[in-house]
Amino acid sequence: METLLLSGDDVRAHAPLSAVVPAVEAAFGAFARGDAQMPAKSYIDLPAYNGDFRSMPAYLSTPEWDAAGLKWINVHPDNPEAFDLPTVLGTMIYSDPETAFPLAIMDGQALTQLRTGAAAAVATDHLAVADATSLGIVGAGAQSYTQLRAISQVRDIERVVVADRDDERVAAFAATFDDDFDVTGGSIAEAAACDVLSTVTPVRSPIVSREAVAPHTHINAIGADAAGKHELDDDILLNAKVVIDDYEQTTHSGEINVPWSQGVLDDDDIDGTVGEIVTGETPGRVDDDGVTVFDSTGLAIQDVAAAHVVYERAMETGAGDSFDFLGLE
Repeated sequence: METLLLSGDDVRAHAPLSAVVPAVEAAFGAFARGDAQMPAKSYIDLPAYNGDFRSMPAYLSTPEWDAAGLKWINVHPDNPEAFDLPTVLGTMIYSDPETAFPLAIMDGQALTQLRTGAAAAVATDHLAVADATSLGIVGAGAQSYTQLRAISQVRDIERVVVADRDDERVAAFAATFDDDFDVTGGSIAEAAACDVLSTVTPVRSPIVSREAVAPHTHINAIGADAAGKHELDDDILLNAKVVIDDYEQTTHSGEINVPWSQGVLDDDDIDGTVGEIVTGETPGRVDDDGVTVFDSTGLAIQDVAAAHVVYERAMETGAGDSFDFLGLE
């Protein structure tokens, strides 16, 4: 029995968002039903190198399949300038739950991009107005591309407004999607006025004001992934329907972490988890909902679900490189 080695290109080629989005939705449902195990994300801080490692293991079981894996990922902000390497690198070990055999080792960076977009799509499907046609994006980095590709799986997006301080990044984004969408660069306020808004920035001081957000906008708050990061004005969170992916992670390092630590928000301000909405335990958008917010921190179950999609399709096509990792042959 051999282990499959899958590069970033292999991952992207075998992870159509049309399959990853429902797989991630199934993972959220399994988590809410108690059919998943996901220990808390652990950190190794490396101040000497201005970086950190994070380990993210999980197992989940759905009615159709089960899967297990571990993602080992980092954030090293100095990498691009000092070493010509990405800020985020990652490796996913995808294992057979029955035998523990390592079925695949795959690029975790590409997997992270895909599952993050898929999570936003799941939340958008349940929380955005049904006739949403406009998407605002704040931050034109790599994740902005996946946000549009994923969200357009669940809503008929026609118009896109992207806001970023870097005009070249806005132009590159527009050039990528101009054939399929009406893409324009704009201000944060113009992006926030869209039917759906995704914020994908690392800021530590809110940049989206309550006044800028339209009355029925759904917001995917993606950028906050560490304590102290905060993209949305507190008044948005206090007056919106707030849905989270995981209580421990969001209160520690999600969009709500700053107002939570300051006592501005508490349990009464959280309306449920996305998993509870998927299973029907908590309602998604209802008629009298105004602004809705999905606080996405990224869960290991999402990585495992996306890895399941990649592995199954790679096996069907014969992609990747197989090798005798354990020396059993």
